[in-house]
Amino acid sequence: MQQKFQVLTMAAILEASSFFSSKTYNTLTNSPPNSHTCPSKPTFLTLRNTRSPSCAKNASLSSSPRDPEPDSESDSTRDRRRIVRVAWEKLVRWSRSWRSKSKTDVLERTRKVVVLGGGSFGTAMAAHVANRKAQLEVKMLVRDPQVCFSINERHRNCKYFPDHRLPENVVATMDAKGALLDADYCLHAVPVQFSASFLESVAEYVDPGLPFISLSKGLELNTLRMMAQIIPQALQNPRQPFVALSGPSFALELMNKLPTAMVVASKDKKLANKVQQLLASSHLRISTSSDVTGVEIAGALKNVLAIAAGMVEGMNLGNNSMAALVSQGCSEIRWLATKMGAKPTTITGLSGTGDIMLTCFVNLSRNRTVGVRLGSGEKLENILNSMNQVAEGVSTAGAVIALAQKYNVKMPVLTAVARIIDNELTPKKAVFELMSLPQVTLTLLFKEPYYAFCFML
Repeated sequence: MQQKFQVLTMAAILEASSFFSSKTYNTLTNSPPNSHTCPSKPTFLTLRNTRSPSCAKNASLSSSPRDPEPDSESDSTRDRRRIVRVAWEKLVRWSRSWRSKSKTDVLERTRKVVVLGGGSFGTAMAAHVANRKAQLEVKMLVRDPQVCFSINERHRNCKYFPDHRLPENVVATMDAKGALLDADYCLHAVPVQFSASFLESVAEYVDPGLPFISLSKGLELNTLRMMAQIIPQALQNPRQPFVALSGPSFALELMNKLPTAMVVASKDKKLANKVQQLLASSHLRISTSSDVTGVEIAGALKNVLAIAAGMVEGMNLGNNSMAALVSQGCSEIRWLATKMGAKPTTITGLSGTGDIMLTCFVNLSRNRTVGVRLGSGEKLENILNSMNQVAEGVSTAGAVIALAQKYNVKMPVLTAVARIIDNELTPKKAVFELMSLPQVTLTLLFKEPYYAFCFML
């Protein structure tokens, strides 16, 4: 289906391009492309300084106010608009047909979805899924009694979204057994560093075939495990169905139903398609991928890079520094991810570059906020104590140095963040050290031909 859609897209583009290269040209010039006759009116294809005298004379005559304006240009404009409109309509019709053919009864068959965690993103996804079908039971397993009461009695998460009313079919509970009983899908929104211990405590209530959709981004500090490894190992079930959900998305904008695009990654293609159909809506576009490693590594390390970007902002180092640092950080993430088996295209896609741009440049990012406050001179302990959300990049930064050593990858920017968090460096000293590194052009071996860059930091 996707290949056929791509073929149709290319056909429409070629149809439009062939029109512009032949018919439109002929209409504008009133002559064949190979004709040496002079057009009756100067067009955008004619250079003023290279027109012959006769051409200039004809042009001046044709533009005389006493002569009627030729219809050739207006006709060509109408034809150009028509051909683009026809090509676009073909794409839209095929897109609708493709969606209707690929649609299954996944949503119709789904009766219950459980969300593990009552944080901002878990709440936003619970509301999103609940809005997909009014008859769907959405259970949120939370640990805060106040949040539980607020969701059930006031239909609001008083801690994160006090001004947003949740759908009626979202119900909070502190009973793990009741929440997980007969669930069709599980959205895991527990912070990475607490996931293993939490899952071990509820493992006896988890059905071996229950698909886990991980919303958590990060690496476990001591073990360097990703969620794709943490979940099945904590549940003692290596065959536990797993899907990673990632991409540029803030919980607040998802709650406001603003257009959002994300990626679901799973080694089980059928499962990825089912989750896509479960979550996709008019304002949430879901793509599928089989590169779980790439999606998870990019989602984890972009938080560390966002802390670095925040420090540049907090220190008022300017836009030049910001662009250099983020681009260098993107390269470091790509080097490590590909060494770990990820696809380079994943790192440059939605769950990679897309998520990096959002997290590094937008004030809603809590990891970027940590960096801004560090760059302004605040102590990390005071920053974390004042936050009501977890900044995963702080913990994940500790895993960066170990990963860089394990895979023999030089990661100066991300390593500097880890050293700042560990109080080995101050932000100002880190900038001085990075700027003092050798300025050489590195071209890597032919085994990695897509890497050729100037190492500027």
